[in-house]
Amino acid sequence: MSHVTACVLSLLLAGADPSSELRIDSALLTLIEHADVSASEAGLLSLLAVKEGETVAQGKPLAKIDDREVKLLHSRAETELAVARALADNDIKVRFARASAAVAASELKRAMESNEKFPKSVSQTEIERLKLIADKSVLEIEQAQIDLQQAKLAMQVKQVDLDRTTLALERRTIAAPFPGMVVQWKKQHGEWVEPGTPVMRLIRLNRLRAEAFLASQTLPTDLVGRPATLLIDLPGKSAMKYEGKLVFVSPEIDPVNGQVRVWAEIDNAELSLRPGQQGTLVIGPAKAP
Repeated sequence: MSHVTACVLSLLLAGADPSSELRIDSALLTLIEHADVSASEAGLLSLLAVKEGETVAQGKPLAKIDDREVKLLHSRAETELAVARALADNDIKVRFARASAAVAASELKRAMESNEKFPKSVSQTEIERLKLIADKSVLEIEQAQIDLQQAKLAMQVKQVDLDRTTLALERRTIAAPFPGMVVQWKKQHGEWVEPGTPVMRLIRLNRLRAEAFLASQTLPTDLVGRPATLLIDLPGKSAMKYEGKLVFVSPEIDPVNGQVRVWAEIDNAELSLRPGQQGTLVIGPAKAP
């Protein structure tokens, strides 16, 4: 283990009594979340939105890759979608076809009623012609409905095209994956980046990990979930307390010294703690059942 030597224990433990408090000296503060935030698209780095040392919220834009061409494609996709939506909402052909079919059916009905009252007043040829027109009008309704459905499907395709350009724009903005502090810019304004190129380093400081080691022979079985307090001396202050919770007990035992690594999440909302500091980790007793 990398810092076993640095974490020499002064463990006050009354057996494995769950009501006992554990006190571990030389607990080491480390980062829980840290990342080399990378570019998702190739292009020129056109904007650095924050400075090194600045604290940012999750989702905060950190940098931007040149997106002028994608913006043009996005604008075109918006226009094409607007045209497609107008066509999809236009049911004039359907309504006209229905009206035409109603007229054709009415003409055919009048001609047939006339023949019933006055035989041969309308020729059979005329009756067949009117019937053909009526049948054609019904088919024209079906065709108009198919055309309208195709227009709606075309609109959905244009919506997908717009969504793709929107995503392409979003991928050209490098945003913070978690709340943290920008500690190093690895690329500068005007440099070319490729997908996966680390652009900056981000670390999360409002929650830190206090790592320590316990002797496996005296390790309680119910450590996870216990309250934990970190005691640490800060410049100008002494014995500052920071609350947290024990969240991890390693399933592995070091074969050399018989120790087990444990760590607690410590609240550092005021950002007064720094990774690399050492303090005393006090693990509270287990809660009564």
